[in-house]
Formats: sequence, C-alpha cells, structure tokens
Amino acid sequence: MAEQAQTAVTSGTKQPELVKGLGLFDSTMIVCGSMIGSGIFIVSADIVHQVQSPALLLVVWIVAGIMTLIGALSYGELAAAMPQAGGQYVYLRESLGPLWGFLYGWTLLLVIQTATIAAVAIAFAKFTAVLIPWFSAGAWIWKMGTVGTWQFWFGTLGPYNVGLNHQNLLAILSIVLLTWINTRGLRIGKIVQNVFTVAKVGSLAGLVIIGFWSSTMIARQVNFSDFWRNAGLWVMHPYPPEHPIWTIGTMSLVAVAMVGALFSADAWNNITFTAAEVKNPSRNLPLSLALGTGIVILLYTLANVAYLRVLPFSGDPNGTTAVARGIEFAADGRVGTAVAEVAFGPAGAIVIAIAILISGFGCNNGLILSGARVYYAMSKDRLFFKSVGKVNKFHAPAAALVVQCIWAAVLCLSGTYSQLLDFLIFAVLIFYILTLSGLFILRWKRPDMERPYRAFGYPFLPGLYLVMAVFIEIQLLRYKPQYTWPGLIIVLLGVPVYFLWKQAGKSSPALD
Repeated sequence: MAEQAQTAVTSGTKQPELVKGLGLFDSTMIVCGSMIGSGIFIVSADIVHQVQSPALLLVVWIVAGIMTLIGALSYGELAAAMPQAGGQYVYLRESLGPLWGFLYGWTLLLVIQTATIAAVAIAFAKFTAVLIPWFSAGAWIWKMGTVGTWQFWFGTLGPYNVGLNHQNLLAILSIVLLTWINTRGLRIGKIVQNVFTVAKVGSLAGLVIIGFWSSTMIARQVNFSDFWRNAGLWVMHPYPPEHPIWTIGTMSLVAVAMVGALFSADAWNNITFTAAEVKNPSRNLPLSLALGTGIVILLYTLANVAYLRVLPFSGDPNGTTAVARGIEFAADGRVGTAVAEVAFGPAGAIVIAIAILISGFGCNNGLILSGARVYYAMSKDRLFFKSVGKVNKFHAPAAALVVQCIWAAVLCLSGTYSQLLDFLIFAVLIFYILTLSGLFILRWKRPDMERPYRAFGYPFLPGLYLVMAVFIEIQLLRYKPQYTWPGLIIVLLGVPVYFLWKQAGKSSPALD
C-alpha cells in the first residue's frame, strides 16, 4: 500500500509510526468537517433570544467568523514551522513550556475534545429519533439515578441523569464505530471524512439556497424594515433577557452572545493535530486552514441571512406554525428544521434530520481522527501512558483512540456533556489566547526558525484577535460566571496533575 511505503514520521526507531497520507483536499475536508456539526442548525435561536435584533444576529456570526479566520491564518505560521503530531499542543510546549502543552492536552482529553464528541454523538442520536422513534432519551435500559444538584459560588451544577438509554446507546455505538474505523488506518479514516464532509457542505449549501428561494413576505418585512433595531453602539440591554440582573452595552452583549457561534465555528485547529501526516505541510497546512475556515464561515453567514429571509427574528412561543414561532422560538431551537418546514411542509423535519445525521457523523469522524494525535504526542513527551504513544500495524494511534473513545462514552452515560459544553468555549479561548501569544514569543525567542509561511497581517491581525478574545473572556467572567469558572478550574486542576505525572514518570516504566 502507498501509505505503508511512506517514510516513518518519527525517526530513530524501527517501530511503525504515523505516515504522511493527507493531501490538500483531505486536510481541507478535516477543517470543514470538524467545524460543521449541528450547531449552525440550532444556536441562532439562542443568539436571537439574547440580542433581540436581526442586525446583531448577523454581527455575532460575522465577528465570530472574523476571529476564526484570523486565528486560522495565524496558526498557519505555527503549523508550517512545526508540522508535528499534536499541533497546538506542540506550539504551546515550544513557546511557553511543557506545562502549558500538558494543560492543553489535559483539558482536551477531559473536556474540549471528548465532551464535544459526546455532544455531537447525542445530537446524532436525537435526530435519528426523528426518523426512528425507538432511539428516545426516555427509554431507559439501565438508570443509575439522578445526581446533584450542587451549589457553588459561580452557580449550580446538575442535576445529571446517569445511566444508559436508547439515545445514548446509539451515541456510544456511533463513537465506537468511528473509533474502530480510525484504528484501521489513515486511508480509511480520510475516505469517511471526505465523503461525509462533501455531503454536509452540500447539505448546508442546499439549506442556504432553500432559504433564499422560500423567503416569506412577513420575514422580510419584520427583519429588514427595521434591521438595526436595538443595535446602536451605545444602547443598553437588559441581561440575561429572561430575568435581567444587569444592563450591558452592545459590545458586551455581542461578546456574551458569541458563545454558540464560536462553538459552532470551533475545531478548525484539529488539522494541526494531524500535521505529521500531511504531505507538503509547509504549503498544505496554511492553505487548508484558510480554505476550510473560509468556506465554513461563508456558509454560516449565508445560512443566517437565509434564516432571516424565511422566519421573523422573533414570534409567539405558542405559535402553531414555524413562521409564527420565528427564529427565537423555533421548536427545540431547530431553526434549520423550521426553514425546511416552510419550504417542504412536515417533510422538512426529515430532510434536516438526515442533513444533521450526515453532518454529525462526519464531524465526529474528524474529531476522533485528529484528537487522538494529541495524546499520542503527549505520550512521546512522557506526559501520558507509554502505550498511548504507539501505533498499530495500520499506522494508527490505536491506544490513544481507545482512551478517547472510553472517556467520551463515559460522558454520554453521565449526562454531564451538555454542561461541559457550556464550560468549553471559555477554556478553548484561553488556549487560543496562549497559542497566539506564543506566536509573538517565538518570533522574539527564535527569530531564525524556518517559517515557510508567515502569519497574514502580523502583528496587527493576531494582536486584534488577542484583544477580541480577552474582551470576550472578561465579559463571560462578568456575566456568565456559571459557564466560566468551571472551565478555568478544569484547566488549573491540570497543574498538580502535571507535576505528579512528572514525578511518577521517574519511577514507573509504564509512564516513562
């Protein structure tokens, strides 16, 4: 096989290692496929609920898109200069030190990657239940009970319904299947990724076309006759909207409302985890980051314009039709489904359910394929179990894939994944801030490092990203403490774990 003939990525060993099997198209599909999940079909309802303005809905998505593009263009420099397995883990290790790389890998395994995999798998199962009602969350096979709630200074955790039901059984089986596929080698994993990503990019583009084609008079009148309502820079907004505690400015409102948009546009960095397997990485890594994020952000923006052309931005929560409920009160927040129902009637729910099944399956394949490479890299640095740093006869990091699979399955069973996702974006932004700070540090510490590609707009655009991200983090700490402190605590718990692991590694060959 062509893959087998590739030179081993890690030199100095006769053991099989990762092989270079990803071209530009494959890499771009990993970027697109990891980004597009179910979020774009759902989160606009919550954003509208917070901003109460059609203009600010688009502003939130556009600003999130600009941040994503700047981040991707900046990461291109790091990826081209250090095309190693682990990607962002390596950049943090090289710029800030091994502790920071470990904290990223720790948080990735504990929450960022695995909770996302669990949530995408549950969404996959939920929409399967639209087609096959047997996969219901209410049909329990084994229920351990309800755990929680617990009160903390930042808010409430729980309750969690722990156990196995038809829904999370399907979610776990989908994770196990995709993990098994990726243990069979990069070639099979990338074929699955390419097929499903092409299908879901086409599905999302189709939703955009449907939205423009099926526009309604009432949506155009309500949304565009007073497009900029409540969007003035100096307007003060009650927040949170359902039980106001504060009045906040428009910039702060956009920042706190961006959580859903940023989450939906996240995971673009996953291609860097597989950098050691990308052919001609100095060219293909920066290009795939730019192309992949550009395609997705364009589709996301157009999708929200399409939503505004079909559905009023607000409506009646008790409305009997999709148009009457509007974007804000779309049934279960399923804005994409509501648009399809306007175009196709009741069959629209099935159309979108199929689109989300394709989207979720392809998204999780990309997350599962790439995430394991970080734990593999940590093991190579003696910061994780030694066995996780080995590959099987198919040149796949099988042990790393299995560890990731087990923890994601536990999160599915625990019922905690949804709250973990709330904590996620704060932790994610912390590491984006640290990594882009590392870009500046490496320019200063290692000016002679070979850089086949230099960050577009440096230092202004990376600097702008840092300012925007820090501003968002501050606003989240001020106005959404229940979603920020837990994420910060999870990161900080990794500090003693790092030193304990370093100490244990000196005496235990299994950890060495």
